[in-house]
Amino acid sequence: MSSIEAVIAAELAVGVRQVEAAVRLLDEGATVPFVARYRKEVTGGLDDTHLRTLEKRLAYLRELAQRRDVILKSLAEQGQLSPALATAIAAAETQTRLEDLYRPFKPKRRSKAQVARAAGLAPLAARLLANPGLDPAQAAATFVSAARGVGDVAGALDGARQILIEELGDDAALRERLRECLWERADLTARVVRGQEQAGVKFSDYFECHEALRRVPSHRALAMFRGRDEAVLRLALVLPEDAGLATAAPAACERMIAAHAGIRRQGRAADAWLAETVRAAWRGKLAAQLETDLLGRLRARAEAEAIDVFANNLRDLLLAAPAGRRVTMGLDPGLRSGVKVAVVDATGKLVATATIYPHVPHNRWDESAATVAQLAAQHAVQLVAIGNGTASRETDRLVADLAARQPQLGLTKVMVSEAGASVYSASALAAAEFPSLDVSLRGAVSIARRLQDPLAELVKIDARAIGVGQYQHDVDQAELARALDAVVEDGVNAVGVDVNTASAPLLARVAGLGPVLAANIVRYREAHGAFRSRRQLLDVPRLGAKAFEQAGGFLRIAGGDNPLDASSVHPEAYPVVERILQQVGRAVPQVVGDTTLLRGLRAADFVDARFGEPTVRDILAELEKPGRDPRPQFRTAAFRAGVERLEHLQPGMTLEGVVTNVTNFGAFVDVGVHHDGLVHISALADSFVRDPRAVVKAGDVVTVRVVDVDLARKRIGLTMRRAAGASP
Repeated sequence: MSSIEAVIAAELAVGVRQVEAAVRLLDEGATVPFVARYRKEVTGGLDDTHLRTLEKRLAYLRELAQRRDVILKSLAEQGQLSPALATAIAAAETQTRLEDLYRPFKPKRRSKAQVARAAGLAPLAARLLANPGLDPAQAAATFVSAARGVGDVAGALDGARQILIEELGDDAALRERLRECLWERADLTARVVRGQEQAGVKFSDYFECHEALRRVPSHRALAMFRGRDEAVLRLALVLPEDAGLATAAPAACERMIAAHAGIRRQGRAADAWLAETVRAAWRGKLAAQLETDLLGRLRARAEAEAIDVFANNLRDLLLAAPAGRRVTMGLDPGLRSGVKVAVVDATGKLVATATIYPHVPHNRWDESAATVAQLAAQHAVQLVAIGNGTASRETDRLVADLAARQPQLGLTKVMVSEAGASVYSASALAAAEFPSLDVSLRGAVSIARRLQDPLAELVKIDARAIGVGQYQHDVDQAELARALDAVVEDGVNAVGVDVNTASAPLLARVAGLGPVLAANIVRYREAHGAFRSRRQLLDVPRLGAKAFEQAGGFLRIAGGDNPLDASSVHPEAYPVVERILQQVGRAVPQVVGDTTLLRGLRAADFVDARFGEPTVRDILAELEKPGRDPRPQFRTAAFRAGVERLEHLQPGMTLEGVVTNVTNFGAFVDVGVHHDGLVHISALADSFVRDPRAVVKAGDVVTVRVVDVDLARKRIGLTMRRAAGASP
């Protein structure tokens, strides 16, 4: 058996020593962002993607190893652990294989086969299997015994059959062959449950559906599973070669079982009885068990892909372009309840709120516009963030009308996803931040802030509430939460955090901190004023050397005592910078940003026993552009005037929109009509697209053309392909 580290190294196509080093660091309490950024020499440059995969596989393989030990102990206690079985168990690479091997020895409830064995019928089963020339009835007659509970020949034969069925069902090699045969060759079929046609109309695409099991895309698999869970669909596996067979004909899997057991039809006395035993083993036991196994495998794969989709979209959303330090007005649209207004200053501090009623049934349009204008002028508002929910386009029109009438205000309006804003509004965090503010107004604050800095605001919300996944409620919620937490952690640390302005929820996502230390930092900041240096963080209660090691490089202090504290250079590496400064004879301010000087230096000249070339190269790059933000430049989409509802859309229209969600089958785009349109993967580009995220990401501003509009189902078909005859 290969070591866990060797297995992972082979899977990642990296060296075993790299994996061993990474595992050692993680076991010592290091975080993935820290190891990826500041321990490149130790791991040979494993990046955060490698490390996240390594972390997940390490947990799985360690759990597998623990289960293996439990099984080996159980077998040893039973006296069943032969050298061959021990070798097979040691070589098992999956939970399924391990459980298959243990299955014959696993303690079971009293089965028919166990009753038959207790009645002494095991020799009968063995004789008939070994010598099909025996007459079953004659062979069974000698096993009839009232004392042992075998009343007649039929009872003896039934007991012998139950023993063979259990042995075939527990045969690990046979189960594996059948399982892989079905995975490679079976079709997944879906049929509507009679009488559910109307109630389950949303699953109508699957009322009569079949496709190759291993090729079912994750989104279709999850849709079918949801249909089954809601008692609308029946799912089954079938081999194409079995379709149309008469009931009496042996199915392909029955033939495989017979061949494995050495059972052949040659006209011998027991051949028919053995064939019927094979049929009973398949149809009465193995078929259902393996179907459950394989549907579970399909679901696990589909869920893993769905979680990846959600994680990728969340990463794109978190790392979307921030509008930056601009005074922003947030509008949370509504009809009867009015539009909630919140103005935040350039730092995100709330400075004003209001509620306006421009829409039906109130229709106080001019009064509402005047309120917005007064607040905009009073606070020098630059951006207006409009939530994209109910009445969003009507509210967008209000701001557009105001901007046209009063251009001196200089307003730029942006439609912002309000997904999760209501979750934040009702949270304990929002209540603590705004104890006297109405819940409905808190949502407007969140909308404004998420335009200024999506990352800083969205970390306050459970990532699952942001809603950028496919079938997110159908997947393992614990696994989803783990994956999304990793995305948030990686995103926050990739950007870095200003320790003097960051909220506690944002600080909590910094490597090595967490909620307790984040709260302590905020309390210390409030009590002692802004931090002047990173080293001052060590004065924060409970923030020790280990936490400082993990977090120090990701926490930034702008305008502090040491210019390096505003960069991603880790405090532990400041001596390397000092050597660089000594060599060039300049101070930090004179070196920072001097591209010609820095690119003329050789990283190898500053290597020492602790810091190798990878770290020195990172330091030189950071000095060239200190504290650079990896996020793209801010850009807004312009929705087409007069296109506000589905009814306004016409095939052929060219529109600008914002990508809200990317799935394996395409991208959803908000074009300003309250319902996102779908650009199918086949319509994302003029060339073949394998991965939609290679073309678009959540938050991208794109130009699309309307292909079709289904008003009844509220579906919009869009394309990003060039129209026929259009110039390239």
